[in-house]
Amino acid sequence: MDKHTQDFTEEENEGYVKIDRYNQGRIDSIAEHYKDILTQIGEDPEREGLVKTPERVAKALQFLTHGYDTKPEEILRSAMFKEDYSQMVVVKDIEIFSMCEHHMLPFFGKAHIAYIPNGHIVGLSKIPRVVDAYARRLQVQERLTNEIRDCIQATLNPAGVAVVIECKHLCMSMRGVQKQNSVTTTSAFTGQFKNETTRAEFLRLITADLH
Repeated sequence: MDKHTQDFTEEENEGYVKIDRYNQGRIDSIAEHYKDILTQIGEDPEREGLVKTPERVAKALQFLTHGYDTKPEEILRSAMFKEDYSQMVVVKDIEIFSMCEHHMLPFFGKAHIAYIPNGHIVGLSKIPRVVDAYARRLQVQERLTNEIRDCIQATLNPAGVAVVIECKHLCMSMRGVQKQNSVTTTSAFTGQFKNETTRAEFLRLITADLH
């Protein structure tokens, strides 16, 4: 097999094909760079514990950035249904794992998302998938928040979208100011969620313990 051939597996899921790609040519190229990085920081890339590290890191990076190969709008369109429902739909506590584009260190936390249908609803599992599609790229939390909001608004055309994200950033915990307990919160709203009453109801629902 040519080293640039893509090896992948496909999983059919409700009309949406999930593809996990490991491009061996890309892995080899990234691994070579990491061998040099290990040398530059004073390590020996040939010692037993590090021999396979460059390839492992290359595969990890491909997984952590596989969002570049996904189309979030298609994820939503794969499970859109006409429905006469016009009340708020809230999906909260969606786990987020992403990488800060400034230092390529992880940030992680939760997203809380709501929309008000305007003739169409979407399968609930698709909203976390959209979150993953954008989170699995090099990101800043502010842009991630807006991208999720804009994708849902443009694809479903609801009466409003609300997104709140709360994350801890390792670039703040491990380096720089080294504040381990700080949390960053971002929010973005469209349509009816710009109304103070509607927004307050959303914020009450995502903070309430309804389990």
